[in-house]
Amino acid sequence: MEKIPTIKEIAKRLKVSPSTVSRALHGHPSIGLVTTMRVNKVASELNYERNQTAVFFKQRKTLTIGVIVPDFSDAFFSSALSGIEDYASKRNYNVFIGQSLENPDKEKRILETMKTHRLDGIIISISKNTTNYEVFEQLKKYNIPVVFFDRIPIMEDIHYTACNLQSGMLQAIDCLIEKGHRSIGLINGPSQLAASKERLDAYKQGLDKYQIAVNTDLIVSSDLSSAQNTYAMRRLLSLANKPTAIVTFNDYVARDAIKLLKNYNLAPNHDISFVSFANSPIWSFMDNAPMASIEQFPQKQGVKAAEILFKIIDDRIDEASLTPVFHHAVFDSSMVSHRGRPNV
Repeated sequence: MEKIPTIKEIAKRLKVSPSTVSRALHGHPSIGLVTTMRVNKVASELNYERNQTAVFFKQRKTLTIGVIVPDFSDAFFSSALSGIEDYASKRNYNVFIGQSLENPDKEKRILETMKTHRLDGIIISISKNTTNYEVFEQLKKYNIPVVFFDRIPIMEDIHYTACNLQSGMLQAIDCLIEKGHRSIGLINGPSQLAASKERLDAYKQGLDKYQIAVNTDLIVSSDLSSAQNTYAMRRLLSLANKPTAIVTFNDYVARDAIKLLKNYNLAPNHDISFVSFANSPIWSFMDNAPMASIEQFPQKQGVKAAEILFKIIDDRIDEASLTPVFHHAVFDSSMVSHRGRPNV
């Protein structure tokens, strides 16, 4: 194999010290123009490349951040990733990306790998099944900052960006009530997700506004798998007093619910109306969209998470002597009507 040229080899050819070569390659003002030009000329002839690992070690930076999402194929997370990568690129940073596939063990392995490689920081949306947060506490000890987005663990003293789900849910309830609905169901997500609790609380608040008693039979949960989404919808359809409208945890839950509804020869948004969270582009390619979706601004969340992470990286000094500052950013969700799409 061809030997990789080094600073020592350049120094030997020019009969100067390795430190002189190093300073010349970095454009140090203490090195004269002639010497700098000679060093760069020989470096070019030898196809010399800087040992980036050594540079990173000296700078105590890798110029790489990690991003972990539950699923690349989910339009919500791919949009967030796009925003993060774009921001990191402008900062001349590389992005190491991993997907947990909703598996806490895989998520932990990816985090351990990122810790081992001493990435400068991590942005993550946790898996729906993550309940053990010990690995995040370990990252603090290694001085690797973590910024959470969208799916936030129930932890104190963390950095995060999120969406205020209450605003969108209340808009959805207002809209459904205005259209005459009084029996409104909710297909929620896993109970361990903070976002599920936020949806439920807002749902109850919306009904209370109109003095409608909460009927627990109309509230079902899903682990967000297609099978569980279908099962949750089947439970609602089995009720003697079926809901006339349903709010779903996200668009994929709505998709599965609408598919089952049609098997019952019932028409979406006619026999039962739907409002879903996320406002995914998938509805542009489907015949039966919900009457509305609740926009959660994934790209804005991603960009803001990147902004927060780089602020932490830029400001990092001897934090042991300072009172830590934890950065939070919350965007209001907003209901988007699908009026004009097929069967809406």
